[in-house]
Amino acid sequence: MLAFENVTRLFRGGGGVSDLTFTVGAGEIVALIGLNGVGKTTLMRLALGMLRPQQGFVRVLGHALEQRRTPTIVPAAVWAQVGALIEMPLVYPELTARRNLYIAALLHGADPDGTVPRSIAEWQLGPVADRRFRRLSLGNRQRVGLAAALQHDPRVIVLDEPGNALDPASVLLLREQLIRRAREDAAILVSSHHLDEVSRIADRVLLMNGGRLIGELDTTGSDLERAFFERVREDDARREAAEVGR
Repeated sequence: MLAFENVTRLFRGGGGVSDLTFTVGAGEIVALIGLNGVGKTTLMRLALGMLRPQQGFVRVLGHALEQRRTPTIVPAAVWAQVGALIEMPLVYPELTARRNLYIAALLHGADPDGTVPRSIAEWQLGPVADRRFRRLSLGNRQRVGLAAALQHDPRVIVLDEPGNALDPASVLLLREQLIRRAREDAAILVSSHHLDEVSRIADRVLLMNGGRLIGELDTTGSDLERAFFERVREDDARREAAEVGR
């Protein structure tokens, strides 16, 4: 459903990602965790074709997003089966939450008359549905963004820090949505810094540091934060030793 094959994308000013290889299968929730600035959002943008790799390939629903020098056109019908929220909702701030959901449904080829009322109910947006988006609280803006990303029942879901600004009740809504959609065979990639939350829902938790994937986190332990920071510390030490040895 979603695959990275030896993907590298580096930036002139520094940063980026190197040699990323992993897959997300149907019905699977894969969580990506790492400190700020390690490349999580870059990885998400690569998954959505917002960036193209310098080396390697990204495949979405069997279609390759090839390297920048040999770009390919992925059919709109494929992207219509993808739902995403990266950093902030892509909306019209002067339109109401309801109207933004209506437009998002149309853009994904869904019937807005059916999907929008259902989405408003699922995300408990009724009290704010007819307010302009720019007048909503941060938490309600995030819920509108999540509703827009998921209401068309995408087969591939890519969410970057979806729990940002959500209150505990909304976090439960998000958890229930992701678990249900995984049961319906969606492939889900989600980044988060809430280790306890992702451990409840993720089939695999991938660790990222310095623009690279450094392994998986065992979520059966009692102190996930300590285990995470220890893995990052060990990786930093290995990289420093390698630099000294050059």
